[in-house]
Amino acid sequence: MDQAFHANTWKFIIKQSLKHQSVIKSQLKHKEIISSLCEDIVFSFHSCLQLAEQMVQPAAQDNADYRIFQKTLKLCRFFANSLLHYTKEFLPFLSDSCCILHQLYLQIYSKFPPNLCAARISKAQQEEIAGTFLVVLDPLISQLLTSQPFVQAVLDSKLDLPCELQLPQVLLLIVVTDKLPSQPKDVQTLWCTEATARVSLIKAVFYNFERCSGELSPTAPLQGVKDNGQAEVTLYQHACVHLCAFVASFHPSLFPELDAALLNAVLSTNMTTSLLAMDVWCFLARYGTAELCMHHVTLVAHLIKSCPGECIQLTNLTLLLRRLFFFMTPPHQVEFIRRFSPKEADNLPLWQCISFQSLSADLRKQAACEVIRVCTAQCIKWLSSSHTLSELDYLNTALSALLTVCNSAGDALDIRQQTSVTEVVSQLWAFINIQQVISQPYVQQAFSLLLQLLAFFIQTVDPQLISQVVTLLTSLLKLEPPDHVSLAALDFISSLGRLFIPQAIQDKVLPNLSCIFALLLASKNWLLEQHTLEAFTQFAEGTNHEEIVPQCLNSEEIKNKVVAFLEKTGLVDETEAAIVDHVKQEKGTFWEPAAKVTVGEANGLALQPCTKRARHELPFEEEYRLAFQAAAGALETTEMLLQQAPAPDWLVMELEALQEKIEKLKCCVPEGI
Repeated sequence: MDQAFHANTWKFIIKQSLKHQSVIKSQLKHKEIISSLCEDIVFSFHSCLQLAEQMVQPAAQDNADYRIFQKTLKLCRFFANSLLHYTKEFLPFLSDSCCILHQLYLQIYSKFPPNLCAARISKAQQEEIAGTFLVVLDPLISQLLTSQPFVQAVLDSKLDLPCELQLPQVLLLIVVTDKLPSQPKDVQTLWCTEATARVSLIKAVFYNFERCSGELSPTAPLQGVKDNGQAEVTLYQHACVHLCAFVASFHPSLFPELDAALLNAVLSTNMTTSLLAMDVWCFLARYGTAELCMHHVTLVAHLIKSCPGECIQLTNLTLLLRRLFFFMTPPHQVEFIRRFSPKEADNLPLWQCISFQSLSADLRKQAACEVIRVCTAQCIKWLSSSHTLSELDYLNTALSALLTVCNSAGDALDIRQQTSVTEVVSQLWAFINIQQVISQPYVQQAFSLLLQLLAFFIQTVDPQLISQVVTLLTSLLKLEPPDHVSLAALDFISSLGRLFIPQAIQDKVLPNLSCIFALLLASKNWLLEQHTLEAFTQFAEGTNHEEIVPQCLNSEEIKNKVVAFLEKTGLVDETEAAIVDHVKQEKGTFWEPAAKVTVGEANGLALQPCTKRARHELPFEEEYRLAFQAAAGALETTEMLLQQAPAPDWLVMELEALQEKIEKLKCCVPEGI
């Protein structure tokens, strides 16, 4: 159909519908009209994008193409204005058309930057399309804000959008947060409260945000969005700024919904979503009253204390508490210390995650002294006990709290306190067993904490202990321990760059140091590789033993890697299109949200020993020994869990099955062994 005739046909339909509105409004087939008009908008918009893509090619830059592009763009605007006019007049009759209007918005923005599926058009064409056509969609959303069917369509709890529509959904939700502050309370309540088969607006933002992994990727060049015509910002910044502005306008009666949504997002297994929720929560702590901040700190502290084991949710809560603590007033900090006294060992899980820099000078010194006293007492208690794995949890909490004090309140420690810490760390090191470090998660954690504490006090550590640690690390790293153990080892060996190795231990320490760096520099894990390069650079710049630096670079590949790092040589340049294609492939693999793991399930997973990898270079007798130690450790962990929480219903059945397996294994062992 000719474009002019097509446009005039719609003009006639809209004009006649409005002219005779009072007579035919209940008889019109509104859904069919809306659906057809939306189809024409989408078709014209896609045609406009195709023309814009062709104009990117140098050979296609001529006035004829540009005139056709402008004509098609004006047609898009005409259709959009027609839809806007029709929707305004017949809104009460469009309850069954709201899903269509919702999908229209998503489909339009899915083909426009910053979406990864967007057409690759020039910045000039992007701005022209946005200024001519997309601006009309903004008042359309304003008209639909008061429509309950539209709210239901957008916030439907069963809404399952395909990958390419996730970002448009987030952008739509953020547009709604911008418009709601000017709406009456009942409209805000409609969007911000949960109902049957509908989530709240804030929860919907966080839920859809975590599914935009590709657009959140730092390598995605099209992830920028513009705020008020200013410079481009990332999607994360865009969401954070607008959510904070929305929170600032929140009606007090809706704060329970806000608190629930923020806590739910903080407990997300998706790191980016959790960080976004923390940023918004910290804004709320600064924007709100001091009493509100104190209330939130107390709430998070109780949640941390009620979480019995390690899990990602606990990590998120401890990070949130650390950040919120900086916003507390000194009187409220005093009140917190009174409620959660560092003199009590039960409160150490809190003090291991609070930065002592957030306390005033007097409070810092007082709290640091009390934490060190309680932690060293806990360590001595473990040393005088039977050293069972079930008690390592309490030891690790004490060591973690000690490390927090050293890192954030080092200037508040006197010589006597420093000496007490180094003495207890030296005594604990005597119980390190390399086989247990390989197979037991709790031992790995204790080992890592001890290494970091030794690194902090490296200037006062006994030289013989340094020699023992370096020798053990050399043997351990050859067995490929978990990455977090290797990272802790890097903290220790990089600290040796500040130390002159005594002549008596140089023959043992220096060759082992070069061996350790060579092993870690050869790592294929990008995170470990990056930290190793940083640690090696720090060591090489500070050490007095320059002769071992070239010995660490035992291959051309490692030499080139270090040189590239020092010269800050970037990766091979890729075209913008190639980078986008890579990110789209990643999103196609990883866009499904992370599995929802309950706190209980996460605890169980975290406490299980890592599966021992087969090492053919070890004797089979040693393999048997390591396997048996892992099994024994798992049983000790189960025993500890039974002391902390009721057993699940399936546990007895699994224990019986395990006992049957043990009986079968005993039958396989020849008599006399």
